[in-house]
Amino acid sequence: MDLSLNDTQQLIQDSARDFVRGACDRDVLLKLDRDPAALMDGLWRQMSELGWTGMAIPEEYGGTGNPMTDLAVLFEELGTGPVPGPLFSSAVLCARIFLESGNDVTKKAWLPKIASGERVFALALTETQYGWSTDAIRLKARNEGADFLLTGAKVFVHDAHHATDLLVAARVEGGAGVSLFRVDAKAHGVGIRPLEGFLTGMSEVTFEKVKVAGDDLVGWAGAASDVLERALLAATPVLCAYKVGGCKKVYDMSVTYARERTQFGQVIGRFQRVQDHIIQIVNHLDAARWTTYEALWKLDSGMDAAASIHVAKAVASESYMRACDFAHEVHAGIGVVREYGLTLHTKMSRSLYHCLGAPAFHRGRLERALKLVA
Repeated sequence: MDLSLNDTQQLIQDSARDFVRGACDRDVLLKLDRDPAALMDGLWRQMSELGWTGMAIPEEYGGTGNPMTDLAVLFEELGTGPVPGPLFSSAVLCARIFLESGNDVTKKAWLPKIASGERVFALALTETQYGWSTDAIRLKARNEGADFLLTGAKVFVHDAHHATDLLVAARVEGGAGVSLFRVDAKAHGVGIRPLEGFLTGMSEVTFEKVKVAGDDLVGWAGAASDVLERALLAATPVLCAYKVGGCKKVYDMSVTYARERTQFGQVIGRFQRVQDHIIQIVNHLDAARWTTYEALWKLDSGMDAAASIHVAKAVASESYMRACDFAHEVHAGIGVVREYGLTLHTKMSRSLYHCLGAPAFHRGRLERALKLVA
């Protein structure tokens, strides 16, 4: 496994690094934390013009068809911000769902619009019986002639407040399995309420007799479970790379602070307990990085990557959260000052901990994957 960057990946890294340092510096991110909708005013257009919205989409559908590792390099740099927004939800996760659906008409209708950034998608999957397995889906879709009526709610939906369209997982009454529907985010009966608290980018989405045309069924009725499983599995390492970037940033912040902050006549980096905290951050950063890029290497090499992906997600979620915890130990009081910027990572690490499945969920899936291999 070679983790060195090729020329394309180096260009992607440099471009993303310049974007984070310039267009998305700390002051901008603090403003977006207060007013998330402002991201769509200019930054989204910049991301689209840089080609990032089409990287996960094949050329035949208007994208550039980059390998998953290219995407990971981009998202690792964005994670250092942490840059919020629907890039992952729309251009990686939902794009992959369309690709896995097998319906060429649907792909041609929506993937070029995702690739250009014209349309922004969010996945509405999780409900009050929280879980990323399709077994937890209870939302009903009632047949209305050739169309469907959706009634119910989804919770902790990432990036719904940015979305022009939603991919909604529901069970058709009288049928077996789970189906996916494209729903206009501004359709009559759709309500999107951003969730407040120590969260970043999550909303509750309600559906009150929302009419969905039969043509907006994604793939085939009752066949979405396998589509979702394949798509979530492929997208997960890219999200892990974002968390690697977050770990890297809190490490850099902690080392810089330990070198500059003085106490008792010397920099605090000389104190063994401070060094212990930074070593813990290093351990979590390395664990997240190595497991994530092993999974990406297997994906891009065409190998069976399921077990490695589950390991990567379990490790990266835990690592990002714990790295933030140890960073706060290093910083003490200044770390909780909002303007300092560390709490942006602390919030993001908690918000993404369960996204695409918590560590416990992936440890269970790891067991299943290893049994299949055996």
